[in-house]
Amino acid sequence: MPPSASAGADRTQPVVTNVKTMAACDFASGDSPENITVDPDGSLTVSLLGAPARKPPKLIRITSSGHRTTLVSGHLGDQITGNTRGSDGTVSYNVASDDASRNGTWKLPPHGRPERLAALPVDGLLNGLAIDPTGRALYAADSRSGTVWAMPASGGPARVWLTGPALAPDPKASLKLGVNGVRFHKGAVWVSNFNQGTLLRIPVTVHGTPGAIHTVADKLPDVDDFSFLDSRSDTVFAAQNDPTDRISVVPPNGTAQTAPTAADGLASPTTTAVHGNQLYIANAGLNAPHDAKLQRATISLGALEAHPRHH
Repeated sequence: MPPSASAGADRTQPVVTNVKTMAACDFASGDSPENITVDPDGSLTVSLLGAPARKPPKLIRITSSGHRTTLVSGHLGDQITGNTRGSDGTVSYNVASDDASRNGTWKLPPHGRPERLAALPVDGLLNGLAIDPTGRALYAADSRSGTVWAMPASGGPARVWLTGPALAPDPKASLKLGVNGVRFHKGAVWVSNFNQGTLLRIPVTVHGTPGAIHTVADKLPDVDDFSFLDSRSDTVFAAQNDPTDRISVVPPNGTAQTAPTAADGLASPTTTAVHGNQLYIANAGLNAPHDAKLQRATISLGALEAHPRHH
């Protein structure tokens, strides 16, 4: 049986404290944060979903002081979802579009122009995006088809890397979303499944193919995207979207502890990102009063000692 995420750890020491708004966003203007990548200088690259029929999506960079720079402005009706960054500074990002000429994974080189890396089927819904440590391969989650696509980070055709029941949406769910977040970590592709409430680890073999799926945690309802404490630790900070509205800290043994919740101002959290002891949270603000924003909190490393940090 997979480990259950329902058993909480010692809650006397909160793992995440001092949750504050670092940047308010205007939901009506399409500033609905979806994904975050922390840049080496501590700034954030943020995907903004846009507002259908009103405002196009954007990819922006925001500094700790709140200064914003628009990196990419998309097309009206499209969505910019997952983004990730290569060691050379190239930002890759997913565009979910009904237009076959735009749907797929794109890249923005430093001082360059956007260029599509791979076209992907328009009947899917592109979501999370991850890059491997070598910078050679990208992995994109398709939430509608329950598929993880792999493609060369330099550009080229995408291939189905993994699909199947563990990645699929629940056909009985009102909002049918399967595999959602995706991260490459310590030789494995880690994914979340929104409808099934699972966090999965899939080793990458020497041939680049997927190994056996390992369920790290279940009972994580509405789990969206996630991040790791650091490159060595398997402790995960998972965003659980509407209506759950919380962040769960998931150690390697899979027993999750609830951290910030709606009481801390969370509003449809879509992802997290970690930089040192700082936790960043993207809140899409999908429900009224549409309190879209980016939050910053402090990770209490001492409190994490109650959990095993490493395998």
